[in-house]
Amino acid sequence: MKETDFKFSASVLAWPLYLVLSLWLVYTIEIIFPGDFSHLGILPRTVSGLRGIVLSPFLHGDIGHLFNNSIPLFILVAALRFFYRKESLKVLVLGVLLSGFGTWIIGRESYHIGASGLIYVLVSFIFFKGIKSKYFRLVALSLTIVVVYGGMIWFVFPSAEENISWEGHLSGFIAGYLLAFYTKTDKYQKPIRYDWERPDFDPSQDEFMKHFDENGNFAPQPKPEIIEDEIGNELPKIVYHFKELNDKAL
Repeated sequence: MKETDFKFSASVLAWPLYLVLSLWLVYTIEIIFPGDFSHLGILPRTVSGLRGIVLSPFLHGDIGHLFNNSIPLFILVAALRFFYRKESLKVLVLGVLLSGFGTWIIGRESYHIGASGLIYVLVSFIFFKGIKSKYFRLVALSLTIVVVYGGMIWFVFPSAEENISWEGHLSGFIAGYLLAFYTKTDKYQKPIRYDWERPDFDPSQDEFMKHFDENGNFAPQPKPEIIEDEIGNELPKIVYHFKELNDKAL
């Protein structure tokens, strides 16, 4: 992972936009063609309820439920796509499957619908992956997640409101945690920084820069004077003087 890996592209906005629009499209179809799609959600521990693992994120009980999920979903998918581009598709697909299957196992005997499980996957993944990376940008993103969405942690417990699927939230949170630790990402590599890029760089003390004059013209330094020592070895004058001092010291 390098600094250049964090690039903005159309997909950073396109992915979350298409996903959120698909949720609204399904809800619109449900209004136009009167009917309740809730039976397509997750019904725990039943064969028919398995289809809800894939379908439930697209189903919502009312417009308030849909609206409350749309904004965080858009923000989190955009953040995932920007900061974890290579892993984004895997996290989304596995996040839906793992959180849905977890809900199918531990959920109450009721239909579980909504994209909140996926939201918890993203919150958990982005937070734990950033902390694990120890890279300052991703750690800062993790802390931002805590500040903005930290209050969501209370909805993963059975004490949550009765009409809220805390099982879906808990399953999503656990799925995000597992993906953060078992999804491989490239280790961050610090960019190479040369001496001349440092603010305290002094051109007059640099051996290479000494070969150029103040106008930038090449001005090679004179070659050192060669002197023969007692046994006939040719040495640069400066080296010979050091050798003399060393012999006297001994």
